[in-house]
Order: sequence, then C-alpha cells, then structure tokens
Amino acid sequence: MKNKLAWLFVRSVIFFFFCISQVIAGTEAGDSSHVLSPQSYYSNEQLLVNTVLTRYHYNKFNLNDSSSARIFDRYIKSLDFAKLYFLSADISLFEKYRFMIDDYLIEGSLELAYKIFNKYSDRVNERIDYVIELLKTEFDYSIDEYFEAQRDSSNWAANTAELNEIWRKRIKNDALNLKLAGKEWSEIAETLTKRYENIRKAINQTKSEDVFQLYLNAYTESVDPHSNYMLPITSDNFKIDMTRALEGIGAQLQTEDEYTKIVEIIAGGPAYKSNLLHRDDKIIGVAQGDDGEMVDVVGWRVNDVVKLIRGPKETVVRLLILQASDGVNATPKEIKLVRDKVKLEDQSAKKQILEFQNEGIPYKIGVISIPAFYYDYEAEHKGDPNFKSTTRDVRKLISELKSESVDGILIDLRNNGGGSLTEAVELSGLFIKDGPVVQVKQSFGNVEVQNDPDPSIVYDGPLAVLVNRFSASASEIFSAAIQDYQRGVVLGDQTFGKGTVQNLIDLNRMMNRNENKLGQLKITIAKFYRVSGGSTQHMGVIPDIIFPSPIDAHEFGESSEPNALPWDQISAAKYLPLASVNGFIPQLKHKHELRIKSDIKFQAFIEDVNEAKSLQNKSLISLNELIRKKEKEEQDSLKEERKKVMQETSNVRMIDKNELQQQEKYSEDALLNESALILSDLVLLSAR
Repeated sequence: MKNKLAWLFVRSVIFFFFCISQVIAGTEAGDSSHVLSPQSYYSNEQLLVNTVLTRYHYNKFNLNDSSSARIFDRYIKSLDFAKLYFLSADISLFEKYRFMIDDYLIEGSLELAYKIFNKYSDRVNERIDYVIELLKTEFDYSIDEYFEAQRDSSNWAANTAELNEIWRKRIKNDALNLKLAGKEWSEIAETLTKRYENIRKAINQTKSEDVFQLYLNAYTESVDPHSNYMLPITSDNFKIDMTRALEGIGAQLQTEDEYTKIVEIIAGGPAYKSNLLHRDDKIIGVAQGDDGEMVDVVGWRVNDVVKLIRGPKETVVRLLILQASDGVNATPKEIKLVRDKVKLEDQSAKKQILEFQNEGIPYKIGVISIPAFYYDYEAEHKGDPNFKSTTRDVRKLISELKSESVDGILIDLRNNGGGSLTEAVELSGLFIKDGPVVQVKQSFGNVEVQNDPDPSIVYDGPLAVLVNRFSASASEIFSAAIQDYQRGVVLGDQTFGKGTVQNLIDLNRMMNRNENKLGQLKITIAKFYRVSGGSTQHMGVIPDIIFPSPIDAHEFGESSEPNALPWDQISAAKYLPLASVNGFIPQLKHKHELRIKSDIKFQAFIEDVNEAKSLQNKSLISLNELIRKKEKEEQDSLKEERKKVMQETSNVRMIDKNELQQQEKYSEDALLNESALILSDLVLLSAR
C-alpha cells in the first residue's frame, strides 16, 4: 500500500477467518456448569477502550442511555440472533439493565456481560439435551407442518414448551435435509447428534477472554460496524491469516447461526475458477481427498473449519454445501476443489472484446475486468521494473485495446471489494486530464484532497463502468469520480456504501508497565467524499442506469447496518466535468428499456432475480417430504430452463485475447452484454 490510508481497504471484512458476531470458543475443556467471570485487568483495559473510542473515533459520541440501549441489543443479538435459546423471562430480567450499560462502562464494570453470557451458556446446554433426546425417535415426514427459518423478527419463546416445539421443527428440518440427500435415519441421527454435541463442546470451552471480546465488540460496533476490538490471540492470528488468506480454496469465511458461510470468493482462486462455490453458500461438511470421510462442521468454530479446508497445494478437498441460490429449499451438495495459492497475476486486470451489431451497425467493445485494486509494494521496493499494479496493468490493456480499434471501453468492477486507495486515484487519472479524485475528511475536521498525479489522458473515448452491490471502497471512489466528471456512464446496482477509513491501535502502547498483554482496537478515523461533495458512505454510488438485482440494500451493504455512519456531504472540490454524458442518460435508458423487453437472455436473468428474491423472502419451510421434493424438482427444472436460455448463442460474440488459442466463444453474461450494448448506444449518440 502506498500511503497512510492504504490499509483501509482490507476488503471491508477485516477478520478474514474470524467471526466476532458469534462466540469464539477457547481451547481449554469445560463442562456445562462452568461459570465465567472477568479477569482482574479487564476493567482497566475496557476503560482504555472507552478513552480511545470517545477521543479518536470519527463519530464524536458520549456514552449515554441511547448508546447503552444499542450496546444491549447488539450483545443479545450476538449471542442469540435467531431467538433460539433465551426465554422471554430471561430477556425481561435483562431488560432492567438496558439503560445502565453506559454507567457500567464508565465504571469499568463487566459483571453484566458475564451474567448474561452464563445464562446463555445454560440455555444452550438445555437445548442440546433436548435435541439428543429428540433424536432417539425418527420423525414422521408425512405431516403437513412448517418450520420458521427466519426468527430474528419473532417474539422470544414464552416458555420451555414453546421453545421445545420450535426446536423440534428445527431438528426435523435438519433431518429432512439429510434424508432428501439420501441418508438413512441411523446416519441422520448420528450426524445430528455429533453436530449438536460439537455446539455443546464449543460453548463449554468458552473462556473469559472470549466473552470480554464479544462484549467489547457489541460496544465498538454499536458506534459503527467497522470498529472492532481484537484479543491478543485474535490479533496475532489475524496478522498470520492476512499473509496466508489467499491460500487453500480462495474464500473468506465467517460464522453465521452455527454455519460457516462464504463471505467472499477471491478472484483467481480455486473457488473462483471452479464457479462451484458462491457468496453466502454455507459449508456443512469437509472431506480430504477423493474418498476421505465427510466431517460435519455445523457448530464448529470458523478457524477450525479453515484448518480442515486448508492443505498442501494441488491436493483435493471436498465440501458439502447448502447453496444460497436454492434458498430455504437447499439440500446438501458435494463439490470438489483442488487447493492452490492465489497468485497476484490471477487477480490481475484482464481484457476481452465483445463484437456485435446494434441497430445494424457493427461494434467492438473492449472490456477490462478489475477484481481488486492491487499494488505489489514489495516488488517495487526490490527494484523490479515490472512490478504489478492495477494502473500499470490497465494502462497496458488500454493500449492493446486501442490497437484493436475498439469503439469504447467498459470497466467491469463487479464484486471488486476495494484495495489500494492510491491505485483508485491513479486509475481514475487514466481517464481524466487532472484534478481532484476523492476527498478525505479526518475526525478532527480537516479535509485532504487526493488529486490525479498525471496530467495526461490515456483514454479519452466512450467509457462505461459496471458495478454491483459487492463493489466497495476503492471501486466506489473510482466509479464516483467517473460519474462526477461525467466521463462515462455508470451501470449496474447500487454499490456497497463503505466510505470510512479505519486505523489499528495497539492498546499495549498506551498503557505503560502493564504485565498483561492487551488487545488491539480498530476504529474509524476518517470518511471519504466525492469531488462533488457527497459521501460514498452508506449510500454508495447510484448507477446512471440501474439493473435488476437480487440483493436487497436493507439486507446487505452499509445501509443494512443499523449503526453505520450516515451519508452526508461537504463542500465540493474544484473540478471541471470533462464531458456531457449526463445529457445522454435519458435516451440511453429509453433504448435499454426497449431492448431488454425482447432480449430473452435478459428476461431469463430477470426471472432468476425474481426467484432469488422470492426465496430470500420465504420464511416458512414445509416439513412434508413429498412437498419438499416437489418444490425442489420444480425449482431445479425452472433453473435448468433459464440456464439453457442463457447459454444460447446471442448476437454478442466475445473474443478473449488471453486464451492461448484465441478461440472465439459466446458470452453468457446478460448484464455484461447489455452494458456493452448501452455503451454502443453512447458511441452512436456521441457521434451525432
């Protein structure tokens, strides 16, 4: 990274293989009756966290009853988000402390955190006891009844009998999933017994420091979702994993409701190349080699799951997954991946050419896909004249596309979670002459303007940028600059909306002569603003032409976080728009809307989007075997029909110049095709 803000872009998921929204178990054995209490020095460390947060966080705040309520809610949710363990009476008992947490934090008192956790631990053990008893008898799958999959908005169970009924249906659903996957009852009962005993083991191995970390994160994340506290061991493991994060299958994982979920697929990695694993898929089993035993990992700590998935390069790992695209009807599916290390060149920007006719006129559109904003700092400092960076690579690709006489260039930033700030600024400079690219406002109020360092323009032709909800940070800075300068048209979905800068503070350096090793605090210290003055925070970048998307902004992205810093604006920087692209937007929208009505691929894509939304909104799951089979068959049939449509030959031909044999093939990407057509519309309109 090239400057003091560079480490901001650690891809918005700062804990690569750690989930601090769930209890992270320790390594010492315990039992169901163990009672946890805070270590003697935790009080001073917590007071130090108070001092740092209140003095240095971008969002100046005071601890009061309002912040107390936010911390209370976040802590309860971090323990029991789906309302599967606590009873209504437990919550009523805790409620009397709702507006007292601020006082406890000011005093350095941590007893409440441990009181709540110990009750949670007891409730988990009670639930596991019930599950083990339940699994002694096979379920009747001919009964018409339903399981409520999403309980976060439901009421807390009034009593044990009501909670038992919720759990009976939950376990029956687990069992039916395995039965639909071809398992016999004896194997189902054994698998689920092991699964829930693993959950018991994890909760009973929890240590005092784990509760401390969980509670402090309820505090820090109530201020903003990107501020976190890390225990010394978590911090140490984080540093290790940041250097090894791209080994294995090339995926970032976290725990969610006792499942290991895919947070992000790393471009160029085995998972990315296979196209078998996707964001939000859940891993429920891991096996080694072609014939190793499948190990059920539901309820495991995420770092233990990672240990199973990692292994020597070129070895096989098999995963049992629940595909997010199947929604609540997902049944286990086994996939096979070959481990490898993601190399920088695998993540590099790549080009292709789309050839087609639009209104009888032939066009060649160059597409440059940028999976991340990268910069090989070490190679440059070693004197390597060919060190890799996004801007250097894209500059070369533009030159090659210009030699191919393309009519326009499309920059594809979909799923690009960010990277180097400097690269975002310099890449913007390839398309504008000079001027500011982004403004950074510090917590103490001063604004720093990052300018294009190169007065030359590498490409001045028709330009479009394609983004989606997973385009974040540096991607938003680049697309916002292109939009504000009216240099090109932005297409796709509203971006993520992460417009904040974090800094990592080692608490040990702030407390002298302390014999106990303290953790680290990551806090938000600055905010990004567009050259037009609006923040990229919370709102992200709104495309000029919006495509249908299965992603709900209220469910994913910065705006889905209740404690995210708000959108605001500052004074605009002094800049001069280079073109008048905005004047063409109404005509481009009109042409786009007319075209997609008769585009069978785009209509198939819309059907995919609508089905995905329907599955996401579906909360009740049938526990009748015949109904579930029928639903799954119908869903698979419709999906297969749409897949065939998407694979049919279109009028858009893709030539991939990176292929060894330079074979021609047809693009199956409806959004990419339509983006190229919109850009060709812009080419035609600009020429008039």
